[in-house]
Amino acid sequence: MLQEIREEVIGVVQAVLPIILIIVILEVGVLRAAPSDLLLFLLGSGMVVLGIALFLSGVKAGLLPIGDAIGSELPARGSLALVIGGTFFFGLLTTIAEPNIRILAGMLDTASGGGIPSGSLILVIAVSVGFIVTIGVLRIIFGFPLAYLFAAGYGIVLLLAPFTPLDLLAVAVDAGGVTTGLLVIPVILALGTGVSSVLAGRSALTDGFGLVGLAALGPVIGVMLVGVIYL
Repeated sequence: MLQEIREEVIGVVQAVLPIILIIVILEVGVLRAAPSDLLLFLLGSGMVVLGIALFLSGVKAGLLPIGDAIGSELPARGSLALVIGGTFFFGLLTTIAEPNIRILAGMLDTASGGGIPSGSLILVIAVSVGFIVTIGVLRIIFGFPLAYLFAAGYGIVLLLAPFTPLDLLAVAVDAGGVTTGLLVIPVILALGTGVSSVLAGRSALTDGFGLVGLAALGPVIGVMLVGVIYL
């Protein structure tokens, strides 16, 4: 386990070191930052590197296996209702726990002066992800083309766009972007590959992927529908 964490730390350092160096150069050469501010930045950067490395190690050790296990077990039970209910709540609760969504909701709450409550926005996004991921899993089970889902989804987006308030239209687009974050992506990917691995005639490569794209599309539609219906 320690070896895996060490490898993750090295990988994260290689990924973020160029960003850290650029910011340090700008702070020293352009902003003339005080030594204390520079020290705080470097300390925070070290915490970020360690935090991401620990998170990625935890994903590999726990989240990916449990997502794969749940995805493979639900269809094996032979109950369509269990697949629908289990997938929906799995997607919903995973989305609620996604840190990126909480950051977006908090910033919107502040920027709107409480006009867009963070709790309501998180719930709308989570329900949207749970619903569309369930549709995606049913696509894997019944074998209809992924292109049909995307065509229908983006068709709905185009239909709703003229009727959605401009403020919420921008929020909807960002909601779709932040949903596919560090927590949602590995869990949803593992769920899709787990479902496809136990179904005869299904390929984990061609059928197991695509759920993350749908998860990004769901909140866009969900937030736009809220704007059209209630605002």
